[in-house]
Amino acid sequence: MTIGSVVITAELFDTPTADAIYDSVPFSSSASLWGEEVYFSTPVSVPRESDACAIVEAGELAFWVEGDSIAIGYGPTPISQGKEIRLAAPTNIWARAVEDVRQLRAVSEGAVITVERTD
Repeated sequence: MTIGSVVITAELFDTPTADAIYDSVPFSSSASLWGEEVYFSTPVSVPRESDACAIVEAGELAFWVEGDSIAIGYGPTPISQGKEIRLAAPTNIWARAVEDVRQLRAVSEGAVITVERTD
């Protein structure tokens, strides 16, 4: 994923969401910001998985089912309690970022995003 000037490589998990995202690339989107989270729309629509969670760790790549969006939290959001990374709703965790996601602090609202395979 290239998000503005930031490149994030995803290590995919063995989940239906990861498969759906992988099958949908390449695609482009634009960045939205919510606290210390970058999220963006995708052409993917999947149901919530049984292990979906709202509190994530930095580096976990999440899929927000209600918004058909990828969400990448790298710090507190407006609804976090303390330093936790709390997303807007339970999300499907589908991958882990290879790079440090805190570099997403450099991303601006509306930044161009491209998601593509690197195989």
